[in-house]
Amino acid sequence: MENLVSEARVTKDSHDSPGRIKDRFPSALSNRSVWIFDLDNTLYPAENELFSQIDMRMGDFISNLLGVDLKQAKVIQKDYFAKYGTTLAGLMDHHGVDPDHFMDFVHDIDVTAIKPDAELAEGLRRLPGQKYVFTNGSGKHARRILSRLNIEQELAGVFDLSHSGYIPKPQPEAYLAFVDHFGIQAEDSVMIDDMARNLVPASAMGMATVWLQTGNKWGELGHVSSSIDMVIKSLGSWLGNPRGGSNYD
Repeated sequence: MENLVSEARVTKDSHDSPGRIKDRFPSALSNRSVWIFDLDNTLYPAENELFSQIDMRMGDFISNLLGVDLKQAKVIQKDYFAKYGTTLAGLMDHHGVDPDHFMDFVHDIDVTAIKPDAELAEGLRRLPGQKYVFTNGSGKHARRILSRLNIEQELAGVFDLSHSGYIPKPQPEAYLAFVDHFGIQAEDSVMIDDMARNLVPASAMGMATVWLQTGNKWGELGHVSSSIDMVIKSLGSWLGNPRGGSNYD
């Protein structure tokens, strides 16, 4: 996975002809050649509970930093998440927290629940064009997850929070930094994310959008129906049958 985070490499191989690709995908997605995936709770199922571990460590970090109990730390954590897009952004703004220290702490988790996902790997391999990860997490965390899933070879690059100067999704500046970093066009792209609000700026830029619904209330925060083209329940299953999603209304 050498240079995956810092350098984009073009993925050209696909076993589908252009005609078959067009037939496989709904009209909103059929002419797109860039695929942008969120990481946590998107490339792996939320049921693996990895983000629950991260969530707990965020609470521990805030409790230790501010000298408050875990209940109050959780209130602060979720308030910052709702207002700033990430807990980290609020901690940086209000408390001058070093982002690398924070992410090293909260991503120090057990990832053994993540197993190689052959269905996901095959679905990614069959996608036409280039595939990227766009995460509010760290590159180190992304590399661990992609390696566990055994899909790093299917991806052209990873855009982590440091690449945007620690400006997170859903801030529009993060999306502009993403497309500039890889030299892609929003109109050629599809973005898949479990957080509905992260799809609003993507849609406004001209990306097609796919919302992966996990049933988590935070995933529904800030959703705008006109910014969502499709809704899916399982990424691997949907990649195997892209017409299996539903339109959002």
